Amino acid sequence: MRFSPKAYELEFFLQNGFVRKKCVVCGEYFWTLDTDREVCGEAPCVPYTFIGKRLTKERLTLRDAREKFLKFFERKGHKIIKPYPVVPRWRTDLYLVSASIVDFQPWVTSGIAPPPANPLVVSQPCIRLVDIDKVGLTFGRHLTIFEMGGAHAFNYPDKEVYWKDTTVQYHHEFASKELGIEPESITYKESAWFGGGNAGPCFETISGGLELATLVFMHYKTLDSELIEIPIRTVDTGYGIERYAWFSQGTYSSFEVIYGELYKKVMDMLSVEQPDESILDAYSPHTAIVTPKEGTSIAEIRRKISKLSGIPIETIEKLIVPLERFFASLDYTKSISFILSEGIVPSNVKSGYLARLLIRKAYRVLQAIDHKDKLLDLIDMQIGYWSRDFPHLAEMRDEVLDIVMTEISKFEDTIEKGTAYVERELAGLKKRSDVVPVEFLVKVYDEKGITPEIVEQIAQKLQLKVNVPENFYEYVASRHLQETPAILGVEKSLETLVEGLSPTVKLFYDFPFEKRFEAKVLRVSGEYVILDRTLFYAESGGQVSDTGTLRFSAGECKVVDAQLINGVIVHKVLGTKPNEGEEVVGEVDIERRLKIMRHHTATHILLSAARQVLGKHVWQAGAKKEPDKARLDISHHKRLTVEEVERIESLANAIVQKSIPVHIRMMDRNEAEKLYGFRLYQGGEVPSAIIRVVEIPGWDAQACGGLHCTNTEDVGIIKIIKTERIQDGVERLIFAAGPSALP
Repeated sequence: MRFSPKAYELEFFLQNGFVRKKCVVCGEYFWTLDTDREVCGEAPCVPYTFIGKRLTKERLTLRDAREKFLKFFERKGHKIIKPYPVVPRWRTDLYLVSASIVDFQPWVTSGIAPPPANPLVVSQPCIRLVDIDKVGLTFGRHLTIFEMGGAHAFNYPDKEVYWKDTTVQYHHEFASKELGIEPESITYKESAWFGGGNAGPCFETISGGLELATLVFMHYKTLDSELIEIPIRTVDTGYGIERYAWFSQGTYSSFEVIYGELYKKVMDMLSVEQPDESILDAYSPHTAIVTPKEGTSIAEIRRKISKLSGIPIETIEKLIVPLERFFASLDYTKSISFILSEGIVPSNVKSGYLARLLIRKAYRVLQAIDHKDKLLDLIDMQIGYWSRDFPHLAEMRDEVLDIVMTEISKFEDTIEKGTAYVERELAGLKKRSDVVPVEFLVKVYDEKGITPEIVEQIAQKLQLKVNVPENFYEYVASRHLQETPAILGVEKSLETLVEGLSPTVKLFYDFPFEKRFEAKVLRVSGEYVILDRTLFYAESGGQVSDTGTLRFSAGECKVVDAQLINGVIVHKVLGTKPNEGEEVVGEVDIERRLKIMRHHTATHILLSAARQVLGKHVWQAGAKKEPDKARLDISHHKRLTVEEVERIESLANAIVQKSIPVHIRMMDRNEAEKLYGFRLYQGGEVPSAIIRVVEIPGWDAQACGGLHCTNTEDVGIIKIIKTERIQDGVERLIFAAGPSALP
């Protein structure tokens, strides 16, 4: 999709002598100060021209580039904020932070919550697995993990911060004056950006063949392939911190710059030989053309680079390919360190699937250079190196290494057991065809964890052909990058039912121990009744709804369920229905509610107890609080032992006996995140500027909309009835509290 040329015609360009040109190679439009320029300047339209040259005032380390970027925008009135985690616990539709703007989507960009500062600047670690198969091949243009320098401004209808001209002006000043890049060498390529449900025109800023930043002007949301203008216009800039550092040093790859002294240490550990400078001088600039597309194989690209560089294919295979694998091993293990340090446990679903994919990909890359046994050592080295800038890595070191060690063991076991399965399946396939389809590769990888390389080895023995897609891992990763929400038919019908109604007054928050109330009937449809106010808690956050009765002039009906739909509570009833406009008296089954409240507070207590016993990687993966029992699902990479269960139960009961008051308060979202961190979001996203925080001081704090005891002593004894392994990476605790726990 393209935006109108007017979207890119800026006063800054016109007043400063820029001209608009069309690239003779790719056909895209760009702005430049060089009136003779005919090419946009971006790879693969041109080779890298910055390699081996000094094109900035000074050579920057990654840390230097980060600091220069942050301090520049601080001088321009932006507040520096700390980077967010790479796992976006504040939203449930994405599994990894892929851009700095994800920190503020959708709550800030949609106007639901204010930003932590405006304007602001952050150097945000990001993880993108859509380029996982290109890592190493492009000598550092593609990475799975990188820092995005995000300078953001949020423009409201009643408050303009800055927009397009100032955004481009800031970039040009940073690049040309702060860093010293020749202004005539910088081009601004017109493009369009889509991501996280938003869209807008953008400029890709380029110099020396390398894209250095993307300047996005986000003022649309995407809905069913349609662009809808939104009132908040967001400046979303992404400065490539690693790329600026690479550009400033002009090294053969970005990996020398990113990894500093770690580069040589790992190279020696893996016994990888650095090719002669003459070979790298000839080869490296042409890695700009490595952009594998469907129908273009890596072999074809290598032949092309061989022709351009004059380096024989045999030399490329012998010296360059091991170097590419070394590059990939550095990148993958850094990503693994960051993801696991934030509590992701490898599994077959969601973010755990992506963590597992990375670990197995890293294992196979190291295996290809005969050093699969060094995976754990390499991750340990990454933690030591990066914890200087990201201290939480060191705090999680032992847990990360334990998780990786467990995952390696599982993978090796999978290979052993899965090989026989693949042999049987391929033997059956051979009767129908001599080619192994891609669908089979995806199936056995997703279901059995068997990589296409292993399938290829087995297939060759059976004289079957296998064409493994160059982008296989990118493809399987793309299928698991975000949640696809399920839309239930009953929920859609209830959405229609509540149209035009004001939000229900929720009496249960102010009067959790009351059981009677009066209300007015607003709408009746089939088995559903909607009131203007209610004491009936609507099911949410794993807590089942209240039940009880509604009494009215013609009789009474039983309330068997309550659901919250777009702010309106819909009561499902059995029996005679009241009339619309009629006054009713509702009565909640208070004894049932108290049992559920005990179980909800017990869930919070148990979760922190599990974290104390098992480690900080423990997060809630699901929960259900019912009257007679409850369940808590936690992320953990091993089966729970009897001793661990006993310790969790004992610790939880110790908290009960301490009689700690349970504090519930409404807090500004930004203040709550600053005070408690993102562990608040154990139950998932909270779409509000004000969040309800349930805190057991010194023990646990969560954003939670459920009903709770006022003191831990009210929970009573907590008894873990049994544990189950409901899926790889998730343990379930089934428990009871209070009278429900007694025989």
